[in-house]
Amino acid sequence: MFHYLTVPVTPFAQNCSLVWCSQTLQAAVIDPGGDLDVLLAEVKRRGLTLGQIWLTHAHIDHAGAAGELAQKLGLPIIGPHTADQFWIDGLPQQSQMFGFPPALLFKPTRWLVDGDTVTVGHCTLQVRHCPGHTPGHVVFYSPEAKRAFVGDVLFAGSVGRTDFPQGNHADLMTSIKTRLWPMGDDTVFIPGHGPESTFGRERRTNPYVTEV
Repeated sequence: MFHYLTVPVTPFAQNCSLVWCSQTLQAAVIDPGGDLDVLLAEVKRRGLTLGQIWLTHAHIDHAGAAGELAQKLGLPIIGPHTADQFWIDGLPQQSQMFGFPPALLFKPTRWLVDGDTVTVGHCTLQVRHCPGHTPGHVVFYSPEAKRAFVGDVLFAGSVGRTDFPQGNHADLMTSIKTRLWPMGDDTVFIPGHGPESTFGRERRTNPYVTEV
């Protein structure tokens, strides 16, 4: 059985998620942007074995502590798509710009592409490449749990910004239409910031996606 816990981290209140298999208690962390003491306390409290780091994209509030966590525990970093390499290279500059602790540079153990899968314990999630917010953005989808971890592609009542370097609004809209909507209206998504919602609710009420 697939379980998850969302923990807001960093001054940007970024939704970092712990995901785990209830049978094995093997866990992965999605987008550890910071506050590792908080995250690791949750891992310990639930008796989990943290084995992987998954990244949706390489903005500082999502990836800022990935290098430190990987080094501290010897964990592989999985994702995002290789098109976000320049964002990883710029993490130290992002740290300074936004007042974050210095970020350690890292090289992902494995880059992801659309159609890949990632596995934690007995649970397998699908990977979808969803460019727009960043060119290498990916999302993680569990058909079993009807949950999608969408980073900064879509929010409750809004969509991801596309005014950062290599952001593209048309690409973002295409990603939402062709990658997210097919997951089904009843799928609950966990965004990078703010509350959860469903794809169906956003299709009906979100003014930013009426054209898709």
